[in-house]
Amino acid sequence: MKQFTVLTLFPEMFNDFLTTSIIKKALAKKLITINIVNLRDYSIGKHQQVDDYQYGGGEGMVLMIEPLVKAIKAHQTKNSITILLSPQGKQYNQQQAQQLAKQEQDLILICGHYEGFDERILYYVDYELSIGDYVLTGGELASMIVIDSVARLCNDVINVQSHLNDSFTNNLLDYPVYTKPVAYDGHLVPEVLLSGHHQNIAQWREYEALKKTWLKRPDLLSKITLTPQQKVLLTKIKNKK
Repeated sequence: MKQFTVLTLFPEMFNDFLTTSIIKKALAKKLITINIVNLRDYSIGKHQQVDDYQYGGGEGMVLMIEPLVKAIKAHQTKNSITILLSPQGKQYNQQQAQQLAKQEQDLILICGHYEGFDERILYYVDYELSIGDYVLTGGELASMIVIDSVARLCNDVINVQSHLNDSFTNNLLDYPVYTKPVAYDGHLVPEVLLSGHHQNIAQWREYEALKKTWLKRPDLLSKITLTPQQKVLLTKIKNKK
């Protein structure tokens, strides 16, 4: 069972997250556990101080090293990985989610806030992780993204076949999907999907996944080795553009 521990100044932000959809079901079935830890429980002095002005001057408060390290050590084990959520970290992707799901280690996710962390925190974490090239008010949303993307890949949380076809799993975007009604406002469901011919449907989906990737995220194609059949399909797609 995968355990997630989140170190945060705002535990209330996780109330809805823990009681909604797949995460709620996975927790109820004890397929995962999520421990939300209030960093203020490890604060300094009677005023529960967790931040202070930065040396050298500058705008914004900085999270102090002592409360952070105390919280980390209180929840760290030989079977855990400590991850600092930071815009300076390695950019997160589906392959990393798959790797974290496969690893037996539990995850400790540290959420920043204010102007950032005392730089010495890097001595106490395994690595930094970024969910993209933009800045959030804090790391809470980032931690939810990591938990959601990893948890859904853990054993028995969702049907395996459901995530084998996910976008980015094979560095391709997912093929288009449709449901009822067949016709809406003049827009029709592709006829092949109504044919019941599984081989034709599979071929159509492979073609459409390649097409969507080529049109929307061509950079992803440089990360995979295409099969001879996919090369033929991609040539057709490019010629039709």
